[in-house]
Amino acid sequence: MEEKVSFNLMNKPSYPTSVIPHAFVIKALISLSFGGAIGLMFLMLGCALPIYNKYWPLFVLSFYVLSPIPYCIARRLVDDTDAMSNACKELAIFLTTGIVVSAFGLPIVFARAHLIEWGACALVLTGNTVIFATILGFFLVFGSNDDFSWQQW
Repeated sequence: MEEKVSFNLMNKPSYPTSVIPHAFVIKALISLSFGGAIGLMFLMLGCALPIYNKYWPLFVLSFYVLSPIPYCIARRLVDDTDAMSNACKELAIFLTTGIVVSAFGLPIVFARAHLIEWGACALVLTGNTVIFATILGFFLVFGSNDDFSWQQW
């Protein structure tokens, strides 16, 4: 069953509704992958530039992996039909906040302990900002329970 493109009064194409979400999904995935690549580039620059040459900031990668886990578990366990606040979801958001704050605090602790330079710390914090904004963007775009939800993956 093939849907055809029709034209409205202003001679602009009117696409079927099944085509629009797929184009949005592809654009969102490309944007999110670009954001993730930029964030990881900042992290690698903070580690591998010859003036820094210390790889301690790579421990931040564990926070990138751990940050979405509490919220993903809470989304699976909690029924969204309840309009009231849910303790499980609030605990998941609290744990996620702790993980994100720890990811921002670790490079600062490393810089204060003179394990890394302050310039490397700034690059890692910039990478953290971009990566966590990308993770947030992923959950905002794919977090709803519709046709292109991340839960189907």
